[in-house]
Amino acid sequence: MDFLRDHSIQNELALIFISVILGLFIGAEREYRNKSAGLRTFILVCFGACLFTILSLKIGIHDPDRLAANIITGIGFLGAGVIFKNENKIEGITTATTIWATASIGMAVGSGYVYLSLCGTMLVIFILNSLTYLQNFIDSNHKIREYTIETEAVSDLKYCEKLFNENHLRFALLRQSADRESITTSWRLTGNHKKHEKFIESLNVSEKIISYKF
Repeated sequence: MDFLRDHSIQNELALIFISVILGLFIGAEREYRNKSAGLRTFILVCFGACLFTILSLKIGIHDPDRLAANIITGIGFLGAGVIFKNENKIEGITTATTIWATASIGMAVGSGYVYLSLCGTMLVIFILNSLTYLQNFIDSNHKIREYTIETEAVSDLKYCEKLFNENHLRFALLRQSADRESITTSWRLTGNHKKHEKFIESLNVSEKIISYKF
């Protein structure tokens, strides 16, 4: 009995060690890209999910999936903490989903599905690295930006539309506000990266544009 118990403990320690290593691989990729959740976060997420899964199998004799379900709920709160809204877009979603995927890898290790967790880790790293090039390619050829442009008069809106057409950008007026000195408008412009850069050059040399941001 003691031999079986020692053997079981050795297996569990090996699983925990594997979870730490897999969390390290994913965390290193996020740390390299200077994301809000880095090396230590992903190691602890993978390790914690693994340990909780081992415990759920040990103490949840009649219903072991209850602790596993609560792991997913807890990871949801943790992932929400790294999502934040920038001025024009929401950031941190990829990091949050990576935390969620890392927890599933830790749970797979804790359940004894080591090969499945290894495949999952390689797939996560592949998605985070290789598909970045595809994402950049799409952004370069179909970039959507929101511009906030300040001009002196309402009549300058037609001038803005003229600039959009000259730079072959599709446009839509989102909102506008005005005071006695100027009018500020927000536009959604669609086009490839080079067209956006050319448009910014036009804004820089234009005398009718007071300020802009995107």
